[in-house]
Amino acid sequence: QVQLVESGGGLVQAGGSLRLSCAASGTFFGIGPMAWYRQAPGEQRELVASISTSYSTKYADSVKGRFTISRDHAKNTVYLQMNSLKPEDTAVYYCWSKIVKIVKSIQESNDYWGQGTQVTVFS
Repeated sequence: QVQLVESGGGLVQAGGSLRLSCAASGTFFGIGPMAWYRQAPGEQRELVASISTSYSTKYADSVKGRFTISRDHAKNTVYLQMNSLKPEDTAVYYCWSKIVKIVKSIQESNDYWGQGTQVTVFS
């Protein structure tokens, strides 16, 4: 059973920082791209940042210069360092990854999501 387990959310004052972590566990062949999404109440889920297997990164315009995504292949983990947080960053943050398993000798790639971690920024 493959799982993405997130940690690091919480309550922080505007201007502060938080670091989110997401670790993949279980039995799998490999991990492809990884990303962080967020969903605020009444809003659609949006992409915050993504990172490829070769460490190429992309960011939403709203977080450029404030958030940094990184990954550790050895630990099967992706991180999101969030600095200069604003109240509008308040949301549930979800980790996503495309993970490859071997099923009956065939590589099978599927999307996996974490359970979500709440980030609340107060002014």
